[in-house]
Amino acid sequence: MKNVKLQLGIIFLMMFVSSALAQAEGGVTEQKTTLWQMILQGGWAMIPLGLMSTAMVYFIVQNALALREKVLLRPDLLPEFVALMKDKKIVEAHTKCKENETLFTYVFQAGLERCSTNREINFGKVKEAIEEASTEEVTSYMKPIDYLSIIGATAPMLGLLGTVSGMIKAFQTIGSQGMGKPEVLAGNIGEALVTTATGLIIAIPAMLFYYYFRNSFIKTTASLGRNIGGLLDTLETGELPLGFEEYSE
Repeated sequence: MKNVKLQLGIIFLMMFVSSALAQAEGGVTEQKTTLWQMILQGGWAMIPLGLMSTAMVYFIVQNALALREKVLLRPDLLPEFVALMKDKKIVEAHTKCKENETLFTYVFQAGLERCSTNREINFGKVKEAIEEASTEEVTSYMKPIDYLSIIGATAPMLGLLGTVSGMIKAFQTIGSQGMGKPEVLAGNIGEALVTTATGLIIAIPAMLFYYYFRNSFIKTTASLGRNIGGLLDTLETGELPLGFEEYSE
C-alpha cells in the first residue's frame, strides 16, 4: 500500500512540475485529446489491454446467452419427464434426453443409462452417474465464467506494468534531456496514467459480471439437483414428490 501511495505521489509531483514548467515557458495552451490519441499515448500496453477488452465482451455475451436458466434446465420438458418416470418409461425418457441436449438432459441421461428395464434399478449407481456427469458439465460451463475472473485480475497488473514503463521513460527523459522539454515528459507520464486507467476500466466490469454469472449458475445447479432428485423419486415410488404436484395430469 505504501509503494502504491509513493508511486502516485511521484506521478502527481511530476505532473505538477511539468505544468509549472509549461507555464514558465509562456502559458498553458488548452488542447483537446481524442480517444484514439489517448490509445496511442498508452503505448505498447494498450495492445494486450485491447485484446483483453475484446475477450471480455465476448465472454460476457457468451455467458449471457449460454447460462440462461430456461436453456440449461428446460422447464418446458419437465412435465413430460415426470409422466415418463411415473410410468417407468426409461427408454423413452433416454431418447428424449438425446433429442434435447442441454445441461439438464445430459446429466439426467447419464443417470438413465445406469437403469435397466430387466432388473431392479440400483439407485445408488444412478445417483453416482448423475454426480459424475454433473461435475463434468459444471466444470465445462464454469470455464467461460472463470475467464472473466482471469481478465479482471490480469488487466490491472498489465496496466500497472504499462505505468512502470511510462515512469521509466519519464526518468530516462529527465536523465538525458533534463527538465527542458516538459512536453516529452508529459507524454511519458500520460502513458503511465492511461494504461492504469485502461486496466481498471477493463477489470471492474469483468469482475462484476464474473460474480453475477457465477452466482446465477450456482443457483441453476441447485435447481438442477432438485429437479433430477424429484424425477428419481417419481421413478422409484411411482408417485409425485412434494413440490411436483403442478406437473400431475
